[in-house]
Amino acid sequence: MPNAKTKNYLHLHFLVFIAGFTAILGELISIGSTALVWYRMLIAGVLMFAYIKIIKLKIRVGTKAKLKFFGAGIIIALHWITFFEAINQSNVSITLAMFSTGAFFASFIEPLIYKRRIIWYEIIFGIIVIIGVFLITQSEIKYLNGILLGISSALFSTLFAVINGRFIEVHQATVISFYEFISGVVFLTLFILVFHDGFSVDYFNLSTKDWIYLIILASVCTAYAFIGSVDVMRLISPYTVILTYNLEPIYGIALALLLFPETEIMSTQFYYGAILILITVLMDAVMKNFKRKKKESSISDKTT
Repeated sequence: MPNAKTKNYLHLHFLVFIAGFTAILGELISIGSTALVWYRMLIAGVLMFAYIKIIKLKIRVGTKAKLKFFGAGIIIALHWITFFEAINQSNVSITLAMFSTGAFFASFIEPLIYKRRIIWYEIIFGIIVIIGVFLITQSEIKYLNGILLGISSALFSTLFAVINGRFIEVHQATVISFYEFISGVVFLTLFILVFHDGFSVDYFNLSTKDWIYLIILASVCTAYAFIGSVDVMRLISPYTVILTYNLEPIYGIALALLLFPETEIMSTQFYYGAILILITVLMDAVMKNFKRKKKESSISDKTT
């Protein structure tokens, strides 16, 4: 029988597989990206509220915190909209390859939020990522809209992750997510009422397949995946979790090739660019881990 830590490692890889599967569901669901995200956040918010009631978690926070969560909820809504729209405008492989550029944005956003100096190797890795994006763009110029949307999605995702890193220092993760989901629904509801045709009967007249995929997306790939990712950190270091989640594009692209070979097989240059980006992201994580261990070793030497 596997021990508790082994079970958590297996659980972590299952969560990463689920994250990669999110893009597959985006390809399968036939409704528009804005409606898809509205349903996702609404259903996930309801499920999260039910979970909060079951565990009897106190969710009361101050007005200032709620406003911050509202802003983050808008950012994650924009991330998901651009992510799924990128899939609509291109395909899963392009979207996930561009999503990997988040590490490049993090090298600039983190120093601004946490008020630290920009690290030299992050600049080098950022340049390599740009080369990878250039290779993909040159070979798949017909998917330019999807490429730009995928990069935008990576930017919003990175901004959201860095901001949430601040929130988690003060508030519980489940509370943060609940308010962000609800605020995202409020924002998208207003957006749909003002800029779309509103909520007509057709808006809720979805096919049975779409309802099934949406429920899987909101429950398994959103509510469960988030709670699970927090749970595995009890026995696995945050670094290992972050490094493992960098495998998400690999899982997602592999699934897309398996399920949609007619639309997902790309040019050789695309895979050169995608591999270059993915290796850079992994190297960035390795360098950060090396630097963290060196710092911990230095502190330990001083205290002994």
